[in-house]
Formats: sequence, C-alpha cells, structure tokens
Amino acid sequence: MSRHKPNTKAGKILNHLDRVGSITTWEAIKLYRATRLSDVIFRLKQDGYIIESKKMKSKDGGTFAKYILIGK
Repeated sequence: MSRHKPNTKAGKILNHLDRVGSITTWEAIKLYRATRLSDVIFRLKQDGYIIESKKMKSKDGGTFAKYILIGK
C-alpha cells in the first residue's frame, strides 16, 4: 500500500502512473497543477517505485522528460 494519500500531488501522480503508465511535465501541470514533477518522481523513487525517465523531443526541437512506471 502506498503511503501517499490520493488527494496529494504525489498521490495523484502515482495514481496517474498506475492508470496510464507514464506522465510528462506538461501533463502534470495541466492535470494536477504539479509544477515540480521531477521532485515528486524523486520522492516516489525513494519510496521504492521503479520509474524510468526518457528524454523526448518536442515538435519545436525542445526536450522534455517522460516518466514511465516500471514497478514497485
């Protein structure tokens, strides 16, 4: 069982990862108003979740991270 309450940003991000499998910074901002996704991911990793980061390229040439839940 997760120690992250469902109504916290970490809980919402974890629930999203569980349902969808991945999340980007833009999705976290739009859906959950979570502007520090890398911090949430860092804490989830400290709690034992295996989350992979992939660098992605946007259409305009910028880069962003996509976080993928591998397991617990």
